[in-house]
Amino acid sequence: MVKVLKYTRKYAVLIPGYKEDAVILDVAKQALDQSYPQSLFDVVVIADSFKPETLSELEKMPITLVEVDFEVSTKSKALNKAMKTIGDGYDVALVLDADNIMEHGFIEKMDHAFENGFKVVQGHRVAKNTNTSFAILDAISEEVNNHIFRKGHRALRLSSALIGSGMGFEYSFFKRTMAQVEAVGGFDKELELKLLRSGEKIEYLHHAIVYDEKVQKAAVFANQRKRWLSAQFIYFRRFVGSGIKELFLRGNIDFFDKVYQMIAPPRVLLAGVVTLITLFYAGIHFLFPVISGFMGIPYQFWFFTFLVVVFAFLMAIPKKFYSIDTLKAILTLPKAFGLMFLSLFKLKGANKKFIHTEHGTINS
Repeated sequence: MVKVLKYTRKYAVLIPGYKEDAVILDVAKQALDQSYPQSLFDVVVIADSFKPETLSELEKMPITLVEVDFEVSTKSKALNKAMKTIGDGYDVALVLDADNIMEHGFIEKMDHAFENGFKVVQGHRVAKNTNTSFAILDAISEEVNNHIFRKGHRALRLSSALIGSGMGFEYSFFKRTMAQVEAVGGFDKELELKLLRSGEKIEYLHHAIVYDEKVQKAAVFANQRKRWLSAQFIYFRRFVGSGIKELFLRGNIDFFDKVYQMIAPPRVLLAGVVTLITLFYAGIHFLFPVISGFMGIPYQFWFFTFLVVVFAFLMAIPKKFYSIDTLKAILTLPKAFGLMFLSLFKLKGANKKFIHTEHGTINS
C-alpha cells in the first residue's frame, strides 16, 4: 500500500543573494510555484546590496523580504540574520542560491525524505544552462560529483555530500548549527563537517531537481575554483587530526571520508595530472628505455590508472552530455586545467574574502 502523506511541515525557502538584481525577481516568482500547499511554505529573499527598484518589486510579491548589510558579506551571515528575523515558526529550512529554480514538485519530494526521519537532505542540482564550453564542463563536473559523492555514497550507505544549495534541514537543528559557522567561502563544507562529526546522516534525492546557472567564462571559472580549492585545503588542515581520531575511536567513517574529500583533487585537475604523468612515463619508456628501468613505477601502471579514471568519468556522465557540443567543450579542457593549476599558487587569503559569482548574464 502506498503511504499517503498528510502535509504538516512548514518550510522556509531561504534565498540569500548579493547584487543578484538580474535574476532574483524571476527566481522568487518561480519559487512560489510549488505543488506543496502554499500555506505551508514561505519564500524568504535575503537581499544584500540590491538596487532600490529591485527591492521595490520584491516588496510587491507574496514573499518575505529580509534586507541585510554587512561590512564583509557572507552567505552564512545572511542565513543567520534571516533566521533571527523570521523567527522559529518553521519545521524545515530549504537553502537555495539566488539563481536556483526548483522544479514544481521539489518541496513535496523533499518532504517525503523528512517524513522518513532525515534531518538533512540534499537535492539533485543540475545545469540551468549549457550555452558555452565552460558551462558544459561545469555541468558535467557537477554531475560527476552527483554520481560519486552523492548518489554513489548513499548506495554505500554513506552520507551524501552537500553542495551549497538545493538542500534542506530540520529548521531548529539548522539554526543552532549555522550559528557556529563562520566561513567566508565554502560555508557548506564547514557545515557538512560539523554535521558528520556529530553523527548526522545526509540523504540525497536524485529525483528532486533544482536548476543552477553554470559559469560561462574562463575568468569566472578560475575565480570560483580558486575559492573552492582554498576552502578545501583550509578545512583539511583544520580537521585531518580529528578525522583520523573519529575513525579509530568512534568508527565515524562518514566524517573521515569527508575529511579525505577535502584533499582529493577536483576532477579536472585529477584528469589533467594523471594524463600528464601517463604521457611522461610512456615517453620515457619508449624514447629512453635505459632510463625507464630506474623510474620505479612502470608506465603500464600509469596507463592502467589513466584508463580507470577515464572509465569512472564516462560511467558518471549522464547520456544527455554525449554530444557534439561536449566534444567541442573537451577541447577547452587544457585551458580549464591550466587555470585550475595556476589557482593552486594563488590560494592564500582566497577563503578570507567574499568572491561574488555574477548570475543572469546568459551569453550565446
